[in-house]
Amino acid sequence: MLDGLGTFMRELSLPFVGREEEAKVITLTLLAREHCVFIGEPGSAKSALVRRAAELLNARFFKYLLTRFTEPSELFGPIDIKALEKGVYVRLSRNKLPEAEIAFLDEIFKANSAILNALNSLLQERVLYDGYSEVSVPLWSLFGASNEVPEDPEVEALYDRFAARHFVRPIPEDLWPDLLRKSWEIEKKQYYMGGLGGTKTLDLRDLRRYHEKVLNVDLTPAIGKLTKLLAIFENRGIHVTDRRKGKLLKYMAANALLEGRDKAVEKDLLVAKYVIPHDWEELEKVETVLAEELKTSYKYLRELEEIKENVRDVMNYVLSLQGIESKYIDSRFRLISRDLKTTRDRVVSIAEECRDSKVMRLASEVIEIIDNTLEVIDGRNPM
Repeated sequence: MLDGLGTFMRELSLPFVGREEEAKVITLTLLAREHCVFIGEPGSAKSALVRRAAELLNARFFKYLLTRFTEPSELFGPIDIKALEKGVYVRLSRNKLPEAEIAFLDEIFKANSAILNALNSLLQERVLYDGYSEVSVPLWSLFGASNEVPEDPEVEALYDRFAARHFVRPIPEDLWPDLLRKSWEIEKKQYYMGGLGGTKTLDLRDLRRYHEKVLNVDLTPAIGKLTKLLAIFENRGIHVTDRRKGKLLKYMAANALLEGRDKAVEKDLLVAKYVIPHDWEELEKVETVLAEELKTSYKYLRELEEIKENVRDVMNYVLSLQGIESKYIDSRFRLISRDLKTTRDRVVSIAEECRDSKVMRLASEVIEIIDNTLEVIDGRNPM
């Protein structure tokens, strides 16, 4: 991974728990000079991450929460009355969206028609058509957020303008202690220091140079596999428009550069999960295809995540019955113990097969949960 980009991505996620993937999506979007929308519940650090990205880059930032009553002037600035009296139609856009380099619009799909139309051209062409004027804007990337995927055809056009659609999942239960600790640290830093701080390793000039390198990445080695994947997606009912095929190539190139390569390889196709899915259902299908078709650590990580979730449920079940005396429960625990040992063997096998650092780390976490559960069972039923 290139030092500057790697440091930026680590600094971006540093104050937050379990948001490394969101930091990666933001970094890839900035490298590709594209736009990204986050779909998920409120309070998952989406706007905080984007604001931090702008701070680390020392970029002009604009943030706003949209409703159906939001007026264009709130985003683009009020009309200059003095200029209008002279027959000139201009807006006072200081500190508004037209001057932003990185922007975040919350509940973006609740905007009214006037704003939706303006945003469409802003995202597609980085031009604001306003009245009788056409204004080029310095916008590098715009990030949106919504609780749900839009269903209104009028809004669907804007949804399609976002090259990346990242579906934000809640923090898993095992990270809650770290989440609470970090949340308290963030509250104190924002109150006493006025911000989260961080090492500034890049600026927009650096980002522009990296973006030029993205456009020079050799994608040829991955095109054959990509063509096969696209055919599989279509066969499974996931239609990928020509526009999104092109955007996927940019994200593949950005991922290659992020990892310090000037040629794409098969694992760069994993970014398809950020570009192709239209909704949560399609995300599951896309992730399944990627796990089945790509010879990468992704399929092992996905299997381990499923095992971890199941094993955590088993542990909670065992703990809930720990104090109850019953021959049936004793018998049930013996069966659980046998299944857990089989699962443990599978996890060890996965770690030995892959030898990837992330896979091995996750495997260790799963084994620890299994061993703790077995310890509870053995304490009840000494073998």
